[in-house]
Amino acid sequence: MPRTVAGRPPSSRPATSGPPAPRAPRRPGGRALVALGLSAFVVGTAEFVVVGVLDRIAAGLHITVGTAGLLVTAYALGVCVGGPVLTALTIRLPRRLLICATLALYALANGVAAIAGDFLVLVAVRAVTGSVHGLFVGVASATAGTLAGPERKGRAVAVVFGGIAAANLLGVPLATYVGHVLPWQSVFAGIAVLSCAALALAFALVPRVPDDGRVALRAQTRYVLRRPVLIALGTAVVLFCGQFALFTLLGPYLREVTGVSGGAVGGYLLVFGAAGTVGTLVGGRCADRNTGATLLTAGTVLTLALAALHPVGAHPVAAALALAAFGLFGFGLAPALQVRTLELAGPGADLASTLGASAGNAGIAAGSAVAGWVGTGHGVAALPLTGAVICAAALPLVWVLSRTRAPAPGGARR
Repeated sequence: MPRTVAGRPPSSRPATSGPPAPRAPRRPGGRALVALGLSAFVVGTAEFVVVGVLDRIAAGLHITVGTAGLLVTAYALGVCVGGPVLTALTIRLPRRLLICATLALYALANGVAAIAGDFLVLVAVRAVTGSVHGLFVGVASATAGTLAGPERKGRAVAVVFGGIAAANLLGVPLATYVGHVLPWQSVFAGIAVLSCAALALAFALVPRVPDDGRVALRAQTRYVLRRPVLIALGTAVVLFCGQFALFTLLGPYLREVTGVSGGAVGGYLLVFGAAGTVGTLVGGRCADRNTGATLLTAGTVLTLALAALHPVGAHPVAAALALAAFGLFGFGLAPALQVRTLELAGPGADLASTLGASAGNAGIAAGSAVAGWVGTGHGVAALPLTGAVICAAALPLVWVLSRTRAPAPGGARR
């Protein structure tokens, strides 16, 4: 038997040749998710900033503020209607290409808005950007979930929604300030520049995403039209309607009921926005552990927080605490609801992710209408209770979602 210099058999020597043992494939790092979150920050800022400069736009174009409000409506309709249409038209294109294309379109459209001197052109631009917004949120959510893997999908989706929440906290106030110091066109120009920066980040950091068994539009539609997915979309409409029944007129509520004014209103909104940003990130982590329990807990506490604001709204400290709970749990359920929708849709996740954004915006539009009707007929003091009643009506749907199992790979539940 041959022996080595050390006197040991060759078979006992560690192998030094041949291919190394294969390692488990590593998913892309957090840089891609950071790029998606920053891109969502830009998109979220562009969505809401018009509200802060409506008076400046109206004065510059010699129209009424009410007419200028059509810019908000056009964007919302773009998300609700145009987003799913764009998704249907691009359902088979690579996700990385779609993310870059949406950001490029965002930069172009906002650049046009910055030089447009005609109100109808602005309305058309807002409708286009709203449609692109719907496509972006859907594709970015699905991409983030795929990059992170099933065990971290909630946290990854929360990064996208957290970017939009952070836009309300930081981007919108800053852009509103700029729009009142400089000409209103500078707001759109700034968003165009930020969109270009987001495009560069996405192009550099977001990798090509595996196909993951994506199917054609007709097949995805069959999955999306199943009862569990429709319940998830309906739940999104009702929950967002309840939240925006108060949030739409939160400023007037704070002034008339809580008795704060001026900068103090901004302070309360800052508390709400900060709680919402934290809630989005925490809600994503909780969704990774138990999506159903996260939805049920967040929906229940949200309803209780809105109901509690009705009797304590006149007390500044108690009102601030109730608003913080409102923001924490209202935003916290968003990533869990999106993840649940993607899970229930199975192979139809690409279409379902965009429809989730559309359902949320439909709820926002309905909530705004309810806020106007209740505020005019019964006063803003009735808004928290109104929102609580609407959210309470959604709790049975939330309970059903929490008990519904996602379809097994290769199949779907009816």
